[in-house]
Amino acid sequence: MPKLSLFTKISYGIGQLGEGIKNGSFEIFLLFYYNQVLGLPGTLAGAATFIALGFDAFFDPFVGSLSDSLRSRWGRRHPFMYAGAVPFGVMFYLLWVPPSGLGELGLFLWLTAFAIGVRAAMAIYLIPHNAMGAELSSDYHERTSIGGWRIVLGFVGAFLASLLGFGVFFKDTPDHPFGQRNLAAYPHFAEFFGVLATAAVLWSAFGTQSRIPFLPVPARDQEPLTFTRFGRELRDSLRSPSFRALFVGTLVFFVTRGVQTALQLHLSVHFWELGSQEILKVNVIGFAGLLVGVPAWGALSRRFDKKPSFLAGVAIFSVAIVAGPVLKLADLWPAHENELAYLGLLGMFGFFANFGGAAALIAATSMMADLTDEHEFETGLRQEGIFFGAVAFSAKASSGLGHLLSGVALDAIGFQVNAERGAVAPEVVRHLAVIYGPATIGVLLIGAFYLARYQLTRDRLSEIQKVLEQRRTAISS
Repeated sequence: MPKLSLFTKISYGIGQLGEGIKNGSFEIFLLFYYNQVLGLPGTLAGAATFIALGFDAFFDPFVGSLSDSLRSRWGRRHPFMYAGAVPFGVMFYLLWVPPSGLGELGLFLWLTAFAIGVRAAMAIYLIPHNAMGAELSSDYHERTSIGGWRIVLGFVGAFLASLLGFGVFFKDTPDHPFGQRNLAAYPHFAEFFGVLATAAVLWSAFGTQSRIPFLPVPARDQEPLTFTRFGRELRDSLRSPSFRALFVGTLVFFVTRGVQTALQLHLSVHFWELGSQEILKVNVIGFAGLLVGVPAWGALSRRFDKKPSFLAGVAIFSVAIVAGPVLKLADLWPAHENELAYLGLLGMFGFFANFGGAAALIAATSMMADLTDEHEFETGLRQEGIFFGAVAFSAKASSGLGHLLSGVALDAIGFQVNAERGAVAPEVVRHLAVIYGPATIGVLLIGAFYLARYQLTRDRLSEIQKVLEQRRTAISS
């Protein structure tokens, strides 16, 4: 297999830009938009995105299995990537432009239908795209590099949604001093990012098309896709102790992160009392943590195994996320008048949260690629799609289940809709901060406990890959 060029790695990674845009806009703005701008109760807004997540639970691994068994002159993955690009952009736009006068039930149904549409179109391109990442290289360290590009460019998409959201589309102005509540800005936001996400996916598909002849082909053909085969594949994937550990660990991590990101804008506006420009400054510092974290953890992964890197990243992320709300609730935070200290500390904790999160995300992606080799060793089948479909579901749970829990929490603490900055009762704001910070630590500990059961080491993977290479050589001969 020819060596991967930098252009190919970037082209592969840029496909994640579309999901990053979706994640950033969903996690930062979607719940706020439907709850605080359109007036949909938090429980209904959260339930709508959770219903869409339930659809994902079946559809993601189904698309993965379908792409595993596809045979075409464009390979197994690229036909799906091309097919999903435009529908994703269209569905993304429609999600943000519900017709006026729908009422509570109409808004709930619109959000539910188009959240499902966005997730379905995303799955069609994203699951085969992620599966292809495990096929581009079999090298233990290069897989970390490939995953690093994917993670970085995914976060670039999320960062662009935040940067242009707060800095351009929802910027505070004299006409709209609370820019995030400017209803007229949301269609422009949706149109711009729908087009950008579609272009990124098409670039990724076209930029990696030259690698199709070199992607591995399963040692034996699979039977036609049926519900019986699909159910058996899901059952077989969960037989691996390492896969179960990784699946549960990442699911818990992403759901916890989803609760925090879904509530982040509520917290920034009502607990930290920040304007759009202040939020933007803090987010820029936080994004720098990712840019530093990806190469740093990539270098460390050459000295340490992947599981310790994942656990270390989760620990750093957890402390950084909780520290800010705890210190402010304890009256140990600088006064807002001291802007440099006030925003500087917020930015510092955001930096370390993204620094730690980078380790967890990169390690999980690379570990999943390794597990597909273990599965081929045991079954003779290359089923990257079914594995990455399952782990993509755990990642998407960050916005689906996270939004549900966040919406229920907002209603439970009595957080009113259409609230002006500074108008929410202080005890309600304190409850919001507790949910965002300290309440999530116990959940993250459960995820770390499960991930500690992951067993596939670097040495074991090397033995497996030697046997797989011998099998493929024998079949070629």
